Amino acid sequence: MDNEEIFKGKTFQGLLEDIYENSRKKEAQINELIKQLQPMIKNISDATILVPIIKEYLDVAVKNDDHLIKMAAIVQRAQQRGGSETGVLLTEEEKKQLLEAAQDFEDNK
Repeated sequence: MDNEEIFKGKTFQGLLEDIYENSRKKEAQINELIKQLQPMIKNISDATILVPIIKEYLDVAVKNDDHLIKMAAIVQRAQQRGGSETGVLLTEEEKKQLLEAAQDFEDNK
């Protein structure tokens, strides 16, 4: 099922690759952002303004990765049940969770 589409244009393998690539890109972006902001911090008042910006950026990155990981977990559970006698890969609850996670990810882009 790794090569089957889990939704339009995305396979499970592709989803895992996205999680990995997003994590690598975010790490590089965060490091670059910190490197650019560091020279601007001359005193404590500068830090109180810039550090929350960095924190917000980190929080958004973590949330995006969390949504992708949730999606991968749902799909993985479905794959493990793939041979079940019911023939149903995703329960209605899992479909709902998958759609919510996809929507949350899109909203936080």
